[in-house]
Amino acid sequence: LLQRLADAGFGKDQLTEMQRLIDAERSDIFDVLEYVAYAVAPISRQERAESAKTNIFALLHREQRDFLDFVLSKYVESGVEELDGAKLPHLLELKYHSVHDGEVPQIRTTFIDFQRHLYEHRAA
Repeated sequence: LLQRLADAGFGKDQLTEMQRLIDAERSDIFDVLEYVAYAVAPISRQERAESAKTNIFALLHREQRDFLDFVLSKYVESGVEELDGAKLPHLLELKYHSVHDGEVPQIRTTFIDFQRHLYEHRAA
């Protein structure tokens, strides 16, 4: 979707400007698009992360919760770009300084699977 918007002339700079115009700098681009399309008030990345924690953390063991809490803190601080799968090795390096190769597939699955909880439909 973001690539198609960029191809149509609504690239990252235009979306960031729209984010600023609706006073949603601490929100996701998803919230900006949802506001434009459906007039749904944006929520902050912090609120989105806290809601996702409520939904998923009960299903995880302590190490998984610790890692996802770290990832979510980076997401809240920097934005959705932190959730890119290409960032996973960097996040693992920041958090653990080293990881055993056998752990990487499980960590990758946890990293990808939890993201759907960030964007699940929320009550209006």
